[in-house]
Order: sequence, then C-alpha cells, then structure tokens
Amino acid sequence: MEEEGKREERKWAITWEGFVQELKKAGYIAAPMVAVSVLQYLLQVVSVIIVGHLGALALSSAAIATSITNVTGFSLLSGMAGGLETLAGQAYGAKQYQKLGTYTYSAIISLIIMCPPICVLWIFIGKLLPLLGQDNSISQEACKYSMWLIPALFGGAVLKPLTRYLQTQSVILPMLITSSSILCFHTISCWILVYKLQLGQNGAAVAFSLSTWLNVILLSLYVKFSSACEKTRAPLSREALYGIGEFFRLGVPSAIMVCLKWWSMELLLLLSGLFKNPKLETSVLSICLTISTLHFTIPYGFGAAASTRVSNELGAGNPQLARMAVLVALFLAVTESVIVSSGLFLSRQVLGYAYSNDRQVVRYISVMIPLICLSFIMDSLQAVLSGVARGSGWQKIGAYINLGSFYLVGLPLAAVLGFVAHLRGKGLWIGILAGSFVQSVLLSIVTACTDWNKQVTKARERVFERRSSMKDEEK
Repeated sequence: MEEEGKREERKWAITWEGFVQELKKAGYIAAPMVAVSVLQYLLQVVSVIIVGHLGALALSSAAIATSITNVTGFSLLSGMAGGLETLAGQAYGAKQYQKLGTYTYSAIISLIIMCPPICVLWIFIGKLLPLLGQDNSISQEACKYSMWLIPALFGGAVLKPLTRYLQTQSVILPMLITSSSILCFHTISCWILVYKLQLGQNGAAVAFSLSTWLNVILLSLYVKFSSACEKTRAPLSREALYGIGEFFRLGVPSAIMVCLKWWSMELLLLLSGLFKNPKLETSVLSICLTISTLHFTIPYGFGAAASTRVSNELGAGNPQLARMAVLVALFLAVTESVIVSSGLFLSRQVLGYAYSNDRQVVRYISVMIPLICLSFIMDSLQAVLSGVARGSGWQKIGAYINLGSFYLVGLPLAAVLGFVAHLRGKGLWIGILAGSFVQSVLLSIVTACTDWNKQVTKARERVFERRSSMKDEEK
C-alpha cells in the first residue's frame, strides 16, 4: 500500500511538474503575442485618431471605411490564415521542417487569389453604401479611403501567412520588434501624409498600406537571413501549388469561424441605430464594442499559444502533452478574464468619462459594464478553444458552432430583447452574450470529448500522406 501511495504521489508530482513546464512554454508564446496583437490593433486606432481632427466628414468616412474593410477583407484574410496554424504547426511538430515553407507559400498564393474579388467590392462601396441608407458624401469619401487600402489588402495576404509561419515555430520576438517599429513608423508617416502633405483622410489609408508592406519586408528579410528559420525555409515549387486545395479545405471554415462572430457584432451596431434615440444607443454600443475588441487582443494571444502548442504536440505524436496544453491555456484565459473583469467592474462608474463627457452616455456605459465583464470571460474561453480548434484541424466543427450560436441563438434573442422587451442596447448585448455562452459551452464539450490519440493519428496522416502522394505523382 505504501508503494502504491508513493507511486500515486510521484504521478501527481510529475503531472504538476508537467503543468508548470507547459505553463512556461505557453507563456513564452502568449505574452509577446498579446503585445503583437495589441500593437497591430493600434495601427487603425492611430489612423482614426489622426483623421478625427480633420472634421466630422473625414472621421465618419474613415470609420465606416475601416469597419467595412475589416469585415469584408482583413478579417477574411486573418481567418483563412488560421488554416496554416493546423498545417504548419503539425508539420513542425512532426519535424517535417521543409513543409512549413511550402505550406506558407500555399497560404500566400491562396490569400492573394482572394484579394481581387474583395477589391471589386471596395471599389463599388461608394454606390453600395447609399443603398444601405448612408449619406452620399460620406459614402464617396469612404470609397476613396477603401481604395487606398487595397495595397494593404495584398500586403496582408503575405503578412498573415508570414506571422503564422513564425508563430507555429514559437519565433515570436521578431514579430514583437517589427510591430513596435511599425507602429512608430505609422504614427509619424500618417501625421506627415495627412497634415504636412495635405492628403487628408486618404493619407491615413496610404500610411496604413505603407506600414503593412514595410512589416512584410522586415519579416521577409528575417525569414530569409535568420538562422532560426534555416531548417524551415523552402524554395517555391510545384508542391506549393498542389497544396492550395488542402489549404482552402482548412482555411475557408477557419475564416467562417472568425467572420461569423465579427459580423454578428457589426450587425449589433446596425440594429442599435433603429432605436428611438439612435445617437445615444449607437454611441454607447460603439464604445462597448471598442472596449470588448481591445480586450480580445489579450485572449487572442492565449489562443495563438494554444493553437501552436496543440498543433506541435499532435504533429510530434504526444496526445497527453496536447491535452495538457489545452488545460494550461484555459487556466491562463480564466485567470486573465477574472482579473480584467474585476478591474473593469470596479471602475464602472468612471470608465465612461474616458470616452465621453455626456453624463447620459457615462451612466448608460456603467449599466453595460457588468455585461461586458461577462463577455470578457466568454471571449477568453472561446479565443482559447478556437485556438485549439485551429491547432487540431476541426475548424469545420467550429464554423457550424459559431453559425448556430450567433445566428440561431444570439442575434434572434438580441432582437427580441432589444425591440420586443424594450431593453434597447442592453437587450442587444444580452442576446450576443447568450450566443457567446452557447458557443463556449459547445466548444468546451467538443474539446472535452476529443480523442487526442485519434487527433494524433489524423495529424500524422495529414503531414505524411501528402508527402507520399506527391512522390507517387512524380513517379
């Protein structure tokens, strides 16, 4: 009995030691990724702030153009790049290093293919927005702003795969350095183009495009010359073209996962404009969405860490370590959300003054804060669980879950509570919160029921099956 007791103690000691080791590995990825996501988010914030001093028309057109280009373009590219987290992450874990470079080329080609249709949409925004009830002058200026963002769209088609390429190898520090440098460059160039060269709000779009391509150049130079990427660099070959279909099979549902949630939040803002006092409701909902989006950059880093660790361990054939990575990422997410939510709740009476001096707006925000705190918890959980989905390769399941959660539960409930129950903005947010709760519960159930041994088998087949099929084709 004593020996069994000692073995049991030793077992738990090893498990605790493994948890601590995994916590260090996840933290090494998550901490800089949080900083990277915040810095990248601030690029567009800086643009809107600088443009805001030009007047109401410039601010409105830039804000609308930023929202539309995010929803129809940049979010789509970011979501599709999630397919690379499965392919590259598992290949790296399986020590098939050359495949990382090949998969990255496949992703870049695929995302570039997606850009021309998006560009057509942006070119005709000036004609589409008036059909949605927008002022004609704002629509025309928003169209010009969007067209100047087209170079940034193609830059993003290269940048998103590059960041995933480095992320799946846990090479995060270069992205942190370049993101910091790019933010400084963007702030200065945006101010010069807008005010000194008198390009107006379009100067901010030009600066964003320049910043995106500068980031691409810096990261490309690092990949080309750094010894950290020596094993994973690969020449452009026919295999990259053959991999486009495989990338789309994972990238499309990955994009749907991201965009369905993003679009539901944008629809929430549109619905708020239908209330009796649309100016108040839209202002408050816009501020709440800004707070929520800014917070999401933190759990996004945890999700990136979860995706990287899970995909690496599945590719390496370590199911228990993959499971441990999930538990550690969830622990980080819950801890962070509780701390941040508590701080936000305690500051609920004064936080509104950071955005407005209108006491009515400030009081309304203080009422919304408890709901935002609950959203923080849901967002943290779903960010990590979505990262697990990308790392494991079950993005299609995640897409179905998001579709049901937000479009069968969240938005219908939001409409009922907001308009029928007359809860206005509070009802809209409760509806989306309910959708987020359903999403988190369903993702948790899928993750809890996952057979990690089976996931290892699928990962190994995904990595090695394509290699053998390519050899057969070459013969």
